[in-house]
Amino acid sequence: MSSYTLLPLRGIFLVLFVGMLIVKVFALIDCLTVPERAFVMTGKQTKVIWTVILAVAVLTTFGGFFAVLGLVAALVYLLDVRPAVRQA
Repeated sequence: MSSYTLLPLRGIFLVLFVGMLIVKVFALIDCLTVPERAFVMTGKQTKVIWTVILAVAVLTTFGGFFAVLGLVAALVYLLDVRPAVRQA
Protein backbone atom coordinates (compact mmCIF):
# COMPACT_ATOMS: atom_id res chain seq x y z
CA MET A 1 0.00 0.00 0.00
CA SER A 2 1.18 3.44 -0.68
CA SER A 3 1.39 5.97 2.07
CA TYR A 4 -1.19 8.15 0.33
CA THR A 5 -3.93 5.57 0.85
CA LEU A 6 -3.29 5.62 4.60
CA LEU A 7 -3.61 9.39 4.99
CA PRO A 8 -7.33 9.34 5.89
CA LEU A 9 -6.66 6.70 8.54
CA ARG A 10 -3.88 8.80 10.03
CA GLY A 11 -6.24 11.76 10.15
CA ILE A 12 -8.87 9.74 12.00
CA PHE A 13 -6.32 8.57 14.57
CA LEU A 14 -5.05 12.11 15.00
CA VAL A 15 -8.60 13.35 15.70
CA LEU A 16 -9.14 10.53 18.22
CA PHE A 17 -5.82 11.30 19.93
CA VAL A 18 -6.56 15.02 20.20
CA GLY A 19 -10.08 14.27 21.46
CA MET A 20 -8.74 11.95 24.17
CA LEU A 21 -6.19 14.54 25.22
CA ILE A 22 -8.84 17.27 25.44
CA VAL A 23 -11.15 15.11 27.58
CA LYS A 24 -8.32 14.20 29.96
CA VAL A 25 -7.00 17.75 30.31
CA PHE A 26 -10.53 19.10 30.85
CA ALA A 27 -11.15 16.53 33.61
CA LEU A 28 -7.84 17.40 35.29
CA ILE A 29 -8.47 21.14 35.18
CA ASP A 30 -12.00 20.67 36.48
CA CYS A 31 -10.71 18.51 39.34
CA LEU A 32 -8.19 21.18 40.30
CA THR A 33 -10.89 23.86 40.48
CA VAL A 34 -13.25 21.95 42.80
CA PRO A 35 -12.75 22.57 46.54
CA GLU A 36 -11.47 19.66 48.67
CA ARG A 37 -14.52 19.75 50.95
CA ALA A 38 -16.84 18.95 48.03
CA PHE A 39 -15.14 15.58 47.59
CA VAL A 40 -15.42 14.84 51.31
CA MET A 41 -19.08 15.87 51.49
CA THR A 42 -20.08 13.55 48.63
CA GLY A 43 -18.14 10.55 49.92
CA LYS A 44 -16.02 10.27 46.78
CA GLN A 45 -12.26 9.72 46.79
CA THR A 46 -10.21 12.71 47.88
CA LYS A 47 -9.19 15.53 45.60
CA VAL A 48 -5.54 14.47 45.84
CA ILE A 49 -6.32 10.95 44.65
CA TRP A 50 -8.38 12.18 41.70
CA THR A 51 -5.74 14.76 40.80
CA VAL A 52 -3.03 12.08 40.72
CA ILE A 53 -5.23 9.68 38.72
CA LEU A 54 -6.07 12.34 36.15
CA ALA A 55 -2.51 13.66 35.92
CA VAL A 56 -1.26 10.13 35.23
CA ALA A 57 -4.07 9.76 32.68
CA VAL A 58 -2.87 12.86 30.83
CA LEU A 59 0.74 11.66 30.91
CA THR A 60 -0.19 8.21 29.59
CA THR A 61 -1.97 9.66 26.57
CA PHE A 62 1.17 8.88 24.60
CA GLY A 63 1.46 5.28 25.79
CA GLY A 64 -0.64 2.67 23.98
CA PHE A 65 -3.11 0.71 26.11
CA PHE A 66 -2.60 2.95 29.13
CA ALA A 67 -4.08 5.81 27.07
CA VAL A 68 -7.39 3.93 26.98
CA LEU A 69 -7.26 3.28 30.73
CA GLY A 70 -6.60 6.97 31.29
CA LEU A 71 -9.58 7.85 29.13
CA VAL A 72 -11.77 5.53 31.19
CA ALA A 73 -10.55 7.21 34.39
CA ALA A 74 -11.30 10.66 32.97
CA LEU A 75 -14.78 9.56 31.87
CA VAL A 76 -15.50 8.10 35.32
CA TYR A 77 -14.54 11.42 36.84
CA LEU A 78 -16.61 13.44 34.38
CA LEU A 79 -19.71 11.25 34.45
CA ASP A 80 -19.80 10.15 38.10
CA VAL A 81 -17.66 12.32 40.36
CA ARG A 82 -18.07 15.72 38.71
CA PRO A 83 -21.88 15.85 38.93
CA ALA A 84 -21.74 14.80 42.58
CA VAL A 85 -19.15 17.37 43.64
CA ARG A 86 -20.84 20.14 41.63
CA GLN A 87 -24.01 19.67 43.71
CA ALA A 88 -22.09 19.94 46.99
